[in-house]
Amino acid sequence: MKVLHISSSLFGADGKSSQLASHFLDQLQARHPDARVISRDLARDPIPHLDAATFQANITPPEDRDEQQQALARRADTLVQELLECDLLVLSVPMYNFGIPSTLKAWIDNVARAGTTFKYTENGPVGLVQGKKAYVLGARGGAYQGTPNDTQTPYLQTFLGFLGITDVTFVLAEKLNMQPDQVPEILDQAKAEIDQLLQD
Repeated sequence: MKVLHISSSLFGADGKSSQLASHFLDQLQARHPDARVISRDLARDPIPHLDAATFQANITPPEDRDEQQQALARRADTLVQELLECDLLVLSVPMYNFGIPSTLKAWIDNVARAGTTFKYTENGPVGLVQGKKAYVLGARGGAYQGTPNDTQTPYLQTFLGFLGITDVTFVLAEKLNMQPDQVPEILDQAKAEIDQLLQD
């Protein structure tokens, strides 16, 4: 089993969403000792936001790229390959200003590649990243789940489905800033939900 973990907390391993991911990966590897995990910490190693030259390089077929385009597309090529090769995708996602972190959006913009991770057809787009499961482990200061202010859940579900990943499970730790004295209990509840999911 190959697992790709994308961490997008500004606080790296200390972030609450990162703590949930760490628990998830520990429990997963306890059940599957042969699991190979590739982790990308977008706080430690941020992905630059796309500019026009990089975007053009990314969508140019490798055999047609000039030397500069090869250099510009190298990072996205690696990110796309990691996604295509994984069996399980784990996103640890804090909520910043009602949305996903901009670093995660930069990763998304690099792995969304027409002809590689999705394609356009007469009937609309078709995802090419098939046969994978995704877990989204979220940490939020307020209470957003099930409200119009939860922009993350529909966005990530839509994007992952666009790529062909339709088996997506969300585990959300909320009210972390509303109830600071209960943070350990809130995280423990989310970790217990993770444990249950991995047992099923």
